[in-house]
Amino acid sequence: MCRSIKTLRPPALPEEATDEEIRAAALQYVRKVSGFRAPAAHNQEVFDRAVDEIARATAELLEGLEIRGVPVRTPASA
Repeated sequence: MCRSIKTLRPPALPEEATDEEIRAAALQYVRKVSGFRAPAAHNQEVFDRAVDEIARATAELLEGLEIRGVPVRTPASA
């Protein structure tokens, strides 16, 4: 779908994905789905909200994945 979104889990990424990497992937996804690189002012709020929600869901996914029994990412509060 969007070739510029990279895999954010090991072994494709040797270390934990950073918040910046997760947000960049979410932004690319929203841009692709919406068809807008930068939304008009009247769409900015919904665009930004979508990026935030997708980044949050992506972080949850990465936190919950287990690769050969080892958590990929640990919660920040741990």
